[in-house]
Amino acid sequence: MEFSGGGGGSSGGDHPDGSDPHRRRKRYHRHTAHQIQTLESMFKECPHPDEKTRNQLSRELGLHSRQIKFWFQNRRTQMKTQHERSDNCALRAENDKIRCENIAIREALKNVICPSCGGPPVSEDSYFDEQKLRLENAYLKEELDRISSVASKYIGRPISQLQSMLHNHVSSLDLSMASFGGHGGFVPGPSLDLDLLSGNSSSVVPSLVFPPVSISDVDKSVMTEMAANAINELIRLLQSNEPLWVKSSTDGREILDSEKYETFFPMPNSHLRNPEIRMEASRASGVVIMNGLALVDKFMDADKWEEMFPTIVSRARTICVISSGILGSQSGTLQLMYEELQVLTALLPIRQLYFLRFCQQIEQGTWAIVDVSYDLPQEESQFSSSCKAHKLPSGCLIQEMPNGYSKVSWMEHWEVEDKVPVHGLYRDLIRRGVAFGAERWLSTLQRTCERLACLMVTGSSTTDHLGGGGKSARNFLFLGCFAFYCLLVIPSAEGKRSMMKLAQRMVKGFCSSINPSNGQQWTTISRLNEFEVRATSHKSTDPGQPSGVVLCAAATLWLPVSPHDVFNFLRDERTRPQWDVLSNQNPVQEVAHIANGSHPGNCISVLRAFNSGQNNMLILQESCIDSSGSLIVYCPVDIPAIEIAMSGDHDPSYIPLLPSGFTISPSGLHSTEGGSGAAGDGASTSSTSAIATESSSGSLMTVMFQILVSGMQSSGMTAESVATINNLIGNTVHQIKAALNCSTTP
Repeated sequence: MEFSGGGGGSSGGDHPDGSDPHRRRKRYHRHTAHQIQTLESMFKECPHPDEKTRNQLSRELGLHSRQIKFWFQNRRTQMKTQHERSDNCALRAENDKIRCENIAIREALKNVICPSCGGPPVSEDSYFDEQKLRLENAYLKEELDRISSVASKYIGRPISQLQSMLHNHVSSLDLSMASFGGHGGFVPGPSLDLDLLSGNSSSVVPSLVFPPVSISDVDKSVMTEMAANAINELIRLLQSNEPLWVKSSTDGREILDSEKYETFFPMPNSHLRNPEIRMEASRASGVVIMNGLALVDKFMDADKWEEMFPTIVSRARTICVISSGILGSQSGTLQLMYEELQVLTALLPIRQLYFLRFCQQIEQGTWAIVDVSYDLPQEESQFSSSCKAHKLPSGCLIQEMPNGYSKVSWMEHWEVEDKVPVHGLYRDLIRRGVAFGAERWLSTLQRTCERLACLMVTGSSTTDHLGGGGKSARNFLFLGCFAFYCLLVIPSAEGKRSMMKLAQRMVKGFCSSINPSNGQQWTTISRLNEFEVRATSHKSTDPGQPSGVVLCAAATLWLPVSPHDVFNFLRDERTRPQWDVLSNQNPVQEVAHIANGSHPGNCISVLRAFNSGQNNMLILQESCIDSSGSLIVYCPVDIPAIEIAMSGDHDPSYIPLLPSGFTISPSGLHSTEGGSGAAGDGASTSSTSAIATESSSGSLMTVMFQILVSGMQSSGMTAESVATINNLIGNTVHQIKAALNCSTTP
């Protein structure tokens, strides 16, 4: 760098109008060796000198300040060019190396011989081959149904011979492990005479559809203003304390003082409010294992939102995006959404609502996400007529913490009108705002984030193998009169993730079956001593479920035992023979274990029953617990399917699952003496303990079974089918109560 342009050596002052003929000649100045050496030394120390440093160099070297500035600028450009040239050479060499390796691999693949058949390798992608076969299979099934329908018109009766080609029948009703069948579900015999055609049931309502929504500029303006006001209210409420928020005298939760709220946030026409409308408002905060950006991304995506809260959100859809985020971020995103919220029981209706979701970044590392109901009158006719819920500004404040953690402050604020009385077992939980409160959302989020953290761990832990933790890596499994060692080892991190995804799909299927979004509704088929059995059926077309008609039956009852004790009893494989009628009271052993949370009850297990009747069947089970309740879901899966999932080499999404299980939650029905409770008015005594430790109030347990029914096309349920369902649920409940020594009813 020996030449430097500068304006310090020329004046041109004699010709201010620019008429000097020598003005356009560019004057160059050759730096001396001393000047270049000094500049190079300074460049190594500071490539971007400030004005003070440039002036000092100017005085020392006898150069103009602009010359110093231009020299450093040119030197930086030169260094950048040299670095880019060096990087290009390195990348070109790496590219040539990879190209040579690619050519060598292609040549080697031409000489590969299949170890099974000795022939050449298949050139096409097996994934696309599988998809092609599935499409062809679906087309052939449609053709078979069409031909059967046409033929039945001519012969005057259904073509049962064609149907028998698609289903395997069991000669008799046998409640044993052998009756699960190859599809992962219990297959009753021909004595179960159930209605396959869901359209014949009077209890079926049409499934909710989402036609295209046209949003005008005026509507967008109204939505934007509503979202801005809602997020301001949310932030004020989350950052306020007394007198707006007070501690509940019942359970110590933070609840909103409605009178103070209306003083700070006056509502128009509040004097005309329906007196039957009640308020639900709660607040909670805690730390979750996920960074703020990831949380925002999952909350603003309807599918991810549904996956994060499978026990609460039964269905979620984004109807339209009103405005997108700024510069590709989620901040400023406003969208119209629909969701269905549930409590895992057949006794309560779902809450349906359209709402606006708005995300805004408050400051660096802090985001606010607000939900507020938005009425679409043309869609309200499709909503459930038993409960009308309107969400006032609700949502969360997310603050990033070190090491990938986030602090989440959550608030739920509802106006609810119950058009039919709430079931007595859940009256207290509903009216106190616990069932859909902030604590339940936050505890579910914490547990889900723990599960995702375990899913992302690359290495298998010491408990992710046969027997779980300290158990031996070898277990005797007695099949018939033979005994041998069976080792179920998860070979890799991919296998662990595959098993966790399979269990996640099982839990999601269980939760969606309790409150189905396909238009099915529960029908009470019997009332036993202290509970009623409700059932529904649907034709399964999901590739992740066994094909046929699935019958779901559920019952909810109160137990005078703490939720924690009920959960430990049901998830323990050592006590499983005491209640599992399908294992015929045979011993059950855990042969594989995956921890998916800090609590020992949050885990995935593979169980094996010592049952000589079914040698190729295992039980996949996931159990999870948090402060709002617990869940135990299980499903029979054959050994080849488990091996596919554990290998991690194949997609387990097509393994058919038909899950059953239990949900346990605190009841809120405080006992009077000796563990007996009163379910009449749901009044509760004063207690400051958390909802998960209310042992005096007992537990609400929901049991649900799913049964695969094949080849039955009668007009409805017969007395025999009702008796079968009642016996299955009744015997299970009776054995649980007997084992827990809780025969007292509320």
